[in-house]
Amino acid sequence: MATTVTTGTDRVTRVPAHRRPARRRRTRQHNWLGGSAGWLWLVVVLLPIYWIVITSFKTQSNYFTMNPLAPPSHPTLENYRLVVQSDFPRYFANSVIVTVGAVVPAVLVSFMAGYAIVRAGGRWFLRSVNWLFIMGLAIPLQAAIIPIYLIIIRLHLYDTLLAIILPSIAFAVPLSVLVLSNFIRDVPKELFESMRMDGATEWGTLWHLAFPLTRPALVTVTIYNGLAIWNGFLLPLILTQNPARRTLPLGLWTFQGQYSVNVPAVLASVMLTTLPILILYALGRRQLLSGLTAGFGK
Repeated sequence: MATTVTTGTDRVTRVPAHRRPARRRRTRQHNWLGGSAGWLWLVVVLLPIYWIVITSFKTQSNYFTMNPLAPPSHPTLENYRLVVQSDFPRYFANSVIVTVGAVVPAVLVSFMAGYAIVRAGGRWFLRSVNWLFIMGLAIPLQAAIIPIYLIIIRLHLYDTLLAIILPSIAFAVPLSVLVLSNFIRDVPKELFESMRMDGATEWGTLWHLAFPLTRPALVTVTIYNGLAIWNGFLLPLILTQNPARRTLPLGLWTFQGQYSVNVPAVLASVMLTTLPILILYALGRRQLLSGLTAGFGK
């Protein structure tokens, strides 16, 4: 039986429980096709990593006789000892010098350039510089390697680490400026105005306001450029000749003979080369993800 309740000028009629429409139960539909594709892609990604790890603990003789995907029956660290004894510390130091020497100036210059472009307003000069940076994204390294080689020869920098650092900075700046300028543009203008009213200069606003707020984007471009320069092969190959100037990607040639390749030793060096990148990603994972996803929720 329905009941009627009157409160002031409102009348609310309660419907009996047996006459109320039944609530639809929400049924969760499983996407079996998408789930299967995801697991398949996970296997495709993890299988080469698994092969690299287990092969690095095999001897060269067992590598050719055993099943490639079978774990080693007698794991050995001989390959890692061979890598460390084959000038690996020197190659590692060269890669660190090149990566740090290129990433730090590139990120700092890009950050200041992005701030100037955003805060420039309608100045035609800085807008032209922004378009120049964007045009730099359309020039691949392979197309400019011959002019770079000639410039390095004229500057008498051939076969030095500085010959690798300078072009790496030039090719890291355009994308970094694009990412950082878009991130700085999302900072509310009221914050800049309040800093200006408090008497802060542009330089103080740059380092005390823009720098802390754009830290996720700075970490993102740092890791991205660091990974690209760390794995760079073409510039060290063309611009260096002395084995003492080799970086880690070129150092893999040490284990390549005229008629054979020591595959387990090469994969052991790959494992040692990957460790710094994994550590860097583990330290800046949260900042990297927040920098990559910035702006998608707006």
